[in-house]
Amino acid sequence: MDHNAFGDTPLSRCHFYRRVCDLPANVDPPHLGRIVMKAEHVWGVIMPASLGHAVKCHMQNRDSDIGPILSHPRSGRWTFLVRPDIPDDTRLFADMFRHNVSVVRTGGTVALPSPTDQCVEFRRWIEPPRCTFRPSGLVVIEAVRACSGQRRPMQPRATHV
Repeated sequence: MDHNAFGDTPLSRCHFYRRVCDLPANVDPPHLGRIVMKAEHVWGVIMPASLGHAVKCHMQNRDSDIGPILSHPRSGRWTFLVRPDIPDDTRLFADMFRHNVSVVRTGGTVALPSPTDQCVEFRRWIEPPRCTFRPSGLVVIEAVRACSGQRRPMQPRATHV
């Protein structure tokens, strides 16, 4: 199907992302029509698709709003778009690294689905953005831990001398 015949162009899609969803999207490079979002007030939590599916189901089972999720089928990864409330904590990032989970923080880039993508093999929405809602990044991190059978790391206990 030719999306351009119906008025869905990279520029119109980018405007939708910016105006309706408050995603800081740009067409880059213009001749390819790729849409990217610079992480600022929206971050991404990227994980293997199988874990992403489990996290999505876990959040839905807990009646949590899941917000936008996109798939990168060729790499087998999902990206949850989240609020930027994940602390800069080395232990947290090491913990997520063990589960093949990464966080796209301020300054990073997330590629978004574009009508010029040749097919759904590049990028597609699992849950498309419909408004400005994004879940807390910490809620997604806790769902990752729950789905991987891991409890929140214990804080070291104070010892009394």
